[in-house]
Amino acid sequence: MSDTATPPSRLGQWPAMSSRATRLALRDLDALLTTWILPIAIMVLFMSLFAGAIQTGTDYILYLTPGILLTCAGFGAATTAVTVNNDMTGGIVDRFRSMDISGAPVIAGHVLVGTVRTIVTLIPVVGVALLYGFRSEATALEILSAVGIIALFIFAMAWLAASVGVLARSSEAANAFTFVVVFLPYPSSAYVPIHTMPGWLQPFAEYQPVTPVIETIRGLLLGTPVGDNPLLAIIWCVGIAAAGIVFCTVMFRRRTA
Repeated sequence: MSDTATPPSRLGQWPAMSSRATRLALRDLDALLTTWILPIAIMVLFMSLFAGAIQTGTDYILYLTPGILLTCAGFGAATTAVTVNNDMTGGIVDRFRSMDISGAPVIAGHVLVGTVRTIVTLIPVVGVALLYGFRSEATALEILSAVGIIALFIFAMAWLAASVGVLARSSEAANAFTFVVVFLPYPSSAYVPIHTMPGWLQPFAEYQPVTPVIETIRGLLLGTPVGDNPLLAIIWCVGIAAAGIVFCTVMFRRRTA
C-alpha cells in the first residue's frame, strides 16, 4: 500500500501499517547492518581484551553472551525511535489522519517490526558466540523460555523507544536514545559480576531492570540458580511496555491534536 492509497478498513489498518513498516525497515540497510555488526563487534572486543582478566567462575563467553544478546535490544530500540520520529516529523502522520488512519496501528507497526528485526539480529550474534565456544546444555523448554524473556524485553524496549520517537523533535534527538539503552547493560551483571563493582554502584546494578533479565537468561541457558529473577524480569518488562504504550498514546494525541 502506498502512502496515498485508499485507506484500509479499521481492522485492515493494522496489517497494512505493519507491512509499511517492514518495507521501510528493509530499505534502511545502514540501520540493519548497524544492529547486526555492533553487538558482534562488542563481543569480539570483550573477548579479545578482557576474557583473560575478568573472573566469573566459568568461561567468559558463557557469562558474556546473555549480556550481548540484551545489548542487541538497545541498538534495535534506537532504530525504532528514529523510524517513529521520522513519521512524526515528516508529515506522513498528518496525511494518514486525513485518510482516517489512527495513530495506534502506525506506531504499533513500527514496534512489531522493530521487535522482529531485533530478534533476527540475535542469530549472527549467537553464531559468533558458538565460534568462541559457547555451549548450552539447556532443554528445549529452557531455551524457548530464554527466547521468550529476550523477546519480551525487546518488545518492552521497542515501546519505550517508540515513546521517545513520538516525543523527540528531531531524528537526532531520537537517536540519542541509543546512549541510554545501550549503556544500561554496563552497570549490570551483563559483563562483570556485580560484587566486583564499586560499593556505591552495586545497589543500582542489582536493582535496575536489565540485571534480572540477564540473570534469568543466564540461569535458563547455563543451569545456574534463577531465584526470583524470572518474576522480576517479567514485571519489569510488562511495566516498561505498559508505560511506553500509555505514554505513546498520550503524547501522540497531544502532538497531533
